[in-house]
Amino acid sequence: MNRTLRASSRNPLRCVADIALSPWWIAQLATKAKSFRHNPVLGNPTLNRWGLHTARRRVAARIAEWRRAQLAARVEPAERESFDHKGYFIRRNALSDEMFSAFLREIRAMNAPAREMRQGPAVTRHLSLDDTQLGRMPAVRSFVKDAGVRELIRYAASYGGEPTYSVQSIISNRPSGEPDPQTLLHADTFHPTAKAWLFLVDVAEDAGPFAYVPGSHRLTAARLAWEREQSLAARYSRDHMHSEGSFRIDEAGLTALGLPAPVRFAVPANTLIVADTSGFHARTPSTASTFRVEIYASLRRTPFIPWTGGHVIAYPPISGRHFELRMRALQSIERAGLGRSPWHPVGSIGAFDEAPRI
Repeated sequence: MNRTLRASSRNPLRCVADIALSPWWIAQLATKAKSFRHNPVLGNPTLNRWGLHTARRRVAARIAEWRRAQLAARVEPAERESFDHKGYFIRRNALSDEMFSAFLREIRAMNAPAREMRQGPAVTRHLSLDDTQLGRMPAVRSFVKDAGVRELIRYAASYGGEPTYSVQSIISNRPSGEPDPQTLLHADTFHPTAKAWLFLVDVAEDAGPFAYVPGSHRLTAARLAWEREQSLAARYSRDHMHSEGSFRIDEAGLTALGLPAPVRFAVPANTLIVADTSGFHARTPSTASTFRVEIYASLRRTPFIPWTGGHVIAYPPISGRHFELRMRALQSIERAGLGRSPWHPVGSIGAFDEAPRI
């Protein structure tokens, strides 16, 4: 028997707590909750052997398929067909030369409160693109509010709603004994969800480009069987992210699933990528110091809703204030001693400042 499992079974306080909280754990089955480690119902090997995880996976996929059908008419047929096959959209020269130049000037002049997170050798920095900031950045605002881009993100996520945007800087410039978990091929969660990147600098082949496994967003019989196998032991995995429901896979695993090797997006500046990150993806490892700046957007909602609208953050007083409200919530949680965020406030800084502050 797994040592962790034996330890858990010998801990009476843990057992009592799990029983007392069981209504809460069960209620999470109808949400986007994904942690096998922290939810003893989701992570229960017996329930998953009986098909709990695969049932959630199948139902989420079917509802997402229905929602995407409602959103399909808002995306150009050729782009939609390519996405359905590959799992991502790509637009090169996403903005006109004139607009991109104005866009870049505004981002370079930006200096705003930021948060940074370190994962191994890599630091990720986020600066807000809430409405208050966008009021001073007309070119950036035109992109963030662009209906066509928004519909690509919505289709990839399979939901209507309002994506959240920020300026993201990726800095990898010092050795670390800890690995960067983003460089392992992984799926973010068990249901369709979208992330998007508009690259503001050229991304070289050796500079840690985004990589995606084409077609890995589709729930095939082989993928479902693999998901079931992972769910049986995920709670006890030594890989923290895997146990949290963001399943990792290697290239041998891809071959076993009949999937191709990942495509690396070494792309010029002004390239937009929108991906369903329930498909396998990663930031390609790089041994050299790297630095890039991009506009980052995401959209993730509860997977079991059979409609596309009704997104609470798309309405006042939350709409256009996502970053500000999220940062306030994180600060409140930390002050109350209820948790600690990996995102650390670093004061006002520019997106193109290559020196991390953590």
